[in-house]
Amino acid sequence: MDAWVLWLIVAVVLAVGEIFTLSFFLAPFAGGALVAALVDGFGGGGFATWAGFVVTSFGLLAALRPLATSHKHMPPQIRTGSAALIGKEGLVVERVHREGGSIRLEGEVWTARPLSEDETCEPGVHVRVIDIKGATALVSE
Repeated sequence: MDAWVLWLIVAVVLAVGEIFTLSFFLAPFAGGALVAALVDGFGGGGFATWAGFVVTSFGLLAALRPLATSHKHMPPQIRTGSAALIGKEGLVVERVHREGGSIRLEGEVWTARPLSEDETCEPGVHVRVIDIKGATALVSE
């Protein structure tokens, strides 16, 4: 069996390993093995093949590892739409009780109900949005 085929097998095994670990550690070595397979396939000698593997692997590792590490420290995805209103504070405009009411939330008037059915919120009271159901905010003092 030719050496380039062995390098190709190593590249595939490392790539599959990366798929299962998702750590961006094996991927650079899979890329290096692929380059080594290409170098050997085009007639490069043993030294050139190994040099291609080492240089490419460590070059990719140096480039990808900081990128992967920075993604671990990113904040959670930003909520949008009505989901972004959960946890915000609103001002009761019209008495909020189990049958309805309204609050001013982020400059808009929303229909609202208390989270607990026996709770009542009078106008002028600040409430926190616990959940959004359709176009109604479920609130609590």
